[in-house]
Amino acid sequence: MKPARTLKPIEAPSTWAQVKHGEWMADQLQAQLDEWCPKLFGYHMLKLGGLSCELASGHCNIQHQVCIDQYNPLHNLIADPLNLPFIEKSFDACLLAHQLDYCNDPHRLLREVDRVMVDDGYLIISGCNPVSWLGVKGLLPWNRKKYPWCGQMFMPMRIEDWLGVLNYEVVYSEQFAVLPATRHLMCSTWVESALAEHLPSLAGLYFIVARKRTYPLKPIKPTWKLRRQFTPLRIN
Repeated sequence: MKPARTLKPIEAPSTWAQVKHGEWMADQLQAQLDEWCPKLFGYHMLKLGGLSCELASGHCNIQHQVCIDQYNPLHNLIADPLNLPFIEKSFDACLLAHQLDYCNDPHRLLREVDRVMVDDGYLIISGCNPVSWLGVKGLLPWNRKKYPWCGQMFMPMRIEDWLGVLNYEVVYSEQFAVLPATRHLMCSTWVESALAEHLPSLAGLYFIVARKRTYPLKPIKPTWKLRRQFTPLRIN
């Protein structure tokens, strides 16, 4: 297994138009996000990266949303994702749409997001599955410098393992989008439903919802009980 941290410079895309089949991928993720937005509650939401900014979350119960990116026009703040300019426990929810795939140090990114997340906050992560049709196409030489293959792809189980180390409980995990529905929509929909049911591991995208769990340490004072000792009386 290759280490997650790499010295190779990776530039994240600022819009779905830069990604191959990006519009189709965004529609698939939007359908998943629409189901979870009404379940999120709080005051502040963080959308990290240009791909996250373009996913609509207007019907979410969290009204104040901060979008961070450098080039996407939908952003309202420019900042380094590895050094967020926020105090600890600032956001109730965070959206990372394919941000781990284009990060040189995904472990550090998760730790930085964990720092600004409140207790019991929701973390939503999406990415590409390397053992799908999408990952296999990245082995072709002419695709290695194109999005999404120029970044890293991690298995969903590996992402869930990282979240477990940070004390996150995975409440929802789904793999979907087997084939791109760019042509012959009816045929692609039938193939999608057939393969997604029997071969979910071949799906091109994954969608993970995790919740930050904090277990307080409360010292318990021991209650010492003295046992009575019976000693025989001596008779002179």
